[in-house]
Amino acid sequence: MSPYRRYPYRNVPYLLNSQPGRLHHWPLAFVHRGGMPEAENTRAAFRRAAELGYQYIEIDVRTAACGTLVVFHDETLDRTTNGTGPLSEKTWDQLAALRVGRPGAYTEPLVRFDELLAEFPDTHFNVDLKDSAAVEPFCAAVEKHQAHHRVLAASFNDARRHRVNQVLSTPVATSGGWVAIALIVALGPLGFLGRISRRVAEIDCVQVPIERGPVRIVRPQFIERCHRAGLQVHVWTVDDPEEMHRLLDLGVDGLMTDDAEALAEVMRARGHWPQRG
Repeated sequence: MSPYRRYPYRNVPYLLNSQPGRLHHWPLAFVHRGGMPEAENTRAAFRRAAELGYQYIEIDVRTAACGTLVVFHDETLDRTTNGTGPLSEKTWDQLAALRVGRPGAYTEPLVRFDELLAEFPDTHFNVDLKDSAAVEPFCAAVEKHQAHHRVLAASFNDARRHRVNQVLSTPVATSGGWVAIALIVALGPLGFLGRISRRVAEIDCVQVPIERGPVRIVRPQFIERCHRAGLQVHVWTVDDPEEMHRLLDLGVDGLMTDDAEALAEVMRARGHWPQRG
């Protein structure tokens, strides 16, 4: 067990550090949107992450006008593609003609979630459901590819997370939304963690920023409370190597980054790399 962790891991199939195997008790490394900011949420980013040694990739999904689930972060297409307007107003045929990148270098096609599960059968995906319509096609794809053990359903909206595991034949891992996190932050110091045990039992980890506004979330006491409740603590989005080392020394269970090389080097220095077999 990690020297920074006093409580045992809860066994969660998605979280390979919670089970016997090569990653047992290792902190997990996640690449945020594939870890390639110039071509985020694209095949090129995912392939590069896998080549670097990443087992875990964080992605976002949104629903097109035709019901297709597309790997994409923003509500609109303008920032990262050569298209404009809301993604939800486009069909997949229209979206397939667009390219992701930056001005003068729009080169990468958009990807459907269903394709992603088929093309990367050994990768674990941390999936942020960006709209309520995403729940049904997400569940359909997970069932089709029997990917229950290698996806985590994340959303700031707790209702989406609830719906996912109501629809699926086998539950998938989930992370807490802002309500669950706020309860742990606010009530935990008062000794009320037992009173929110039902809500905590419905999630497998918390995935949080270091701070939110004036409130610093990732503190030793917060990590201790989560571990006592059987929850892993994953922190986003961390790009500075010194901060990565500091957080790992505090005992966090995973880090998400946009700088794939930096996090890989930090994990390598600590003997936790590569994370992909």
